[in-house]
Amino acid sequence: MGRVTTRVRISRHSGGHEIVRPDTVVVEEPLEIRINGKPMAVTMRTPGADIELAQGFLLTEGLITDRNDIAAIRYCDSRDTEGRNTYNVLSVELAAHVAPPQVTVERNFYTTSSCGICGKAALDAIRQRTRHSPATDTASVARHTLSALPDTLAAAQKVFSTTGGLHAAGLFTTTGELLALREDVGRHNATDKLIGWSAEHHRVPLRGTIMLVSGRVSFELAQKAVMAGIPILAAVSAPTSLAIELAEETGLTLIGFLRGHTMNVYTHATRVR
Repeated sequence: MGRVTTRVRISRHSGGHEIVRPDTVVVEEPLEIRINGKPMAVTMRTPGADIELAQGFLLTEGLITDRNDIAAIRYCDSRDTEGRNTYNVLSVELAAHVAPPQVTVERNFYTTSSCGICGKAALDAIRQRTRHSPATDTASVARHTLSALPDTLAAAQKVFSTTGGLHAAGLFTTTGELLALREDVGRHNATDKLIGWSAEHHRVPLRGTIMLVSGRVSFELAQKAVMAGIPILAAVSAPTSLAIELAEETGLTLIGFLRGHTMNVYTHATRVR
């Protein structure tokens, strides 16, 4: 398994003084996901929880419904120039009852579009593909419970505390209990790792839960929440217009700027007591 962090030498300048010292930085490496022997996707990620990442990616892309749709998942023997296995290629074998994915230009566009281009088409695709719509979820949460979540998330971010270079996604109950947390250089990867953990523990659809992310909410993150059946998505920063539109149409409660006792509830505010 690859390292999560590494040490580098830096020149630190402060108060007119220069100090040369070691520093801890987060590792970023590519992960290739192969489906039934064929390349499916490459993502830049922080090594660790790679199997969860692959499972979450497949679920949020609508390629699987739950963990039982995967027959096997393992690392390929991918070696660097010094003959060491890089653990940067994962092979996924789908169960016999699952149709293999048809990778097209159109599909790739949907999985990478966070800019809002062709938003109507993208929204239609998600509406048709999700098997776990949050619209019927009756979950609700108290404002004071929401206000406490960012501090709980920050306290659990072990790698961020030493590097300052990772996003986080945390899964909570509506009473504020932290169920799981995952960190990664990419916010979408942290979310996939979290949803992959949920699939591994047969928790999907994630009814009655809250997902909190450490950055902004793009269309892509809102899409992943909808695909996993999460009813409440919160963030410490802002959502995009297309994320709000998707949340409104699918029944997802979307909360932004969750800081201290303030927050903006953009959609389906009845879930916030």
